[in-house]
Amino acid sequence: MDNTITFDDFSKIDLRIGTIIDVNDFPEARQPAYQLTIDFGALGVKKSSAQITTLYKKSDLLNKQIIAVVNFPKKQIAKFMSECLVLGAVKDKEVVLLNPEEKVKNGTAVN
Repeated sequence: MDNTITFDDFSKIDLRIGTIIDVNDFPEARQPAYQLTIDFGALGVKKSSAQITTLYKKSDLLNKQIIAVVNFPKKQIAKFMSECLVLGAVKDKEVVLLNPEEKVKNGTAVN
């Protein structure tokens, strides 16, 4: 590993559980992607762009719980403002979403 961080660095990352409540195509994205709307409970609803079209249909994603970083600054992607980063395991162009094994309350912190 080239980029060792401290525990203090890691503790700055706010990882939370959220539920995908809406999924739309994102034809303006450079790489195939969806626009996701995610409910993080008391933290509110946030939007994210996710390049997960290879393994997931829109219907597969509705009501799916995911893990996301919620304290990055907003990022403009084409005409869309992404407000969080959905986490996944990446192999080539396939992304497998990270998610809790059992349903938990939206907004729950991941440590």
